[in-house]
Amino acid sequence: MSATPTTPPPALRPYLSARHDLLWQEADAFAAEHVAPRAARMEAAPGRVERKVADLMAARRWFAVTVPAAFGGLGAGHVAKTILVHRIARVSAAAAAILQATLIPVGALLHFATYEQKGYWLPRVADGSLLLSIAVTEPQAGGHIGGIETTAERAGNQWVITGSKIHIGNSHLAGAHLVIARTAEAGVSTSQALTAFMVAADRPGLSVSDHRPGLGLHGFSAGHLDLDHVRVPEDHMVGEIGQGLAVAQSSSILYGRPNLAAVSLGIHEAVVDTTTARLKTRPRYRGALSDLPVLRDRIGGMEARLRAGRILAYQSVHLLDQGLPCDADLINAKYLGHQWAMQSTQDAMELHGAHALDRDYILQRLWRDIQHTYPPAGTGEVQRIRLADAAFDEDHIQWSERLAAEAAWAHPDPTAA
Repeated sequence: MSATPTTPPPALRPYLSARHDLLWQEADAFAAEHVAPRAARMEAAPGRVERKVADLMAARRWFAVTVPAAFGGLGAGHVAKTILVHRIARVSAAAAAILQATLIPVGALLHFATYEQKGYWLPRVADGSLLLSIAVTEPQAGGHIGGIETTAERAGNQWVITGSKIHIGNSHLAGAHLVIARTAEAGVSTSQALTAFMVAADRPGLSVSDHRPGLGLHGFSAGHLDLDHVRVPEDHMVGEIGQGLAVAQSSSILYGRPNLAAVSLGIHEAVVDTTTARLKTRPRYRGALSDLPVLRDRIGGMEARLRAGRILAYQSVHLLDQGLPCDADLINAKYLGHQWAMQSTQDAMELHGAHALDRDYILQRLWRDIQHTYPPAGTGEVQRIRLADAAFDEDHIQWSERLAAEAAWAHPDPTAA
């Protein structure tokens, strides 16, 4: 697959400005120059956490793409964020995962932190000196927020946090973790039982297990955090006591789900590009495989899914930038974006025959990487239940309407200084 810069397809014109076009070209050029040469190395050394790509993205302030200029960010909004994640994921889903994973806790800080807290944390994210993670998932509870067992107990003007977190994106790169912990006794409603805390990675008692590579996304770390009576200052609590569920859910919907839709979209494009290039150059019956109607039928299905997934990914974040209620659209973009990309990847594997099984061929990496966009921010079952809530008009909280409108981007220009 080529990493040559491209222009946005006409179908995205309603959602993109001229400045978005510039960011699209910048992201493609970055991916071609800095990500593509490292992709093979990342794949060949899955036990190694990729740091250089993170540094290069940080130098461009991309980890602060949605952070207002007042705190050093680009103030560019969610469409711009989707462009960055999508275009990088075409070349390396692992590199895109590094970017998107920090953007989730950044969103939580934007919506729930005090002005003073934003001034303390966000400028360091913007200048690239601090990456973040969000630590919600646990060994026993998994992604079930109501089952969180990590506790935080007040001790004077500090909080003492004890527990374990797993599958934490950027666990080995983050200088601070947004930890969701239980602050109420058993029996208290989950909506009031949890609280969010910023925990610096160098706090005594906080340890990160050695990096263990997953099935895909080689170079990206999603590790295990242990917190053994970790003390954090009271002013590191994000939001109010009992707002942890709101912090986690809103960040997942407004950032996690559209981010993963963008990763799926980038993988999906790479799958289609790889497959069509193969079929066009593979000779068969005095022509090429691409001339065979039975194969063109399969490619047509892949292209249909890709075009639909692209529209869903960008339309939903466009609505979010407008401050319009679009929670269900963001959920749907993540759900169908993964489903469609997964189906196309399986089709591609079959269309390639035994060649798809070659260890060094890109398609094997794409097949493994797409598996990683299913569980985070809610599995397919969770997404369908939330969509059913929308169908029955029972989705009473619209985080997109409640919070996105508060984040008035200081500079709507994604390339502004």
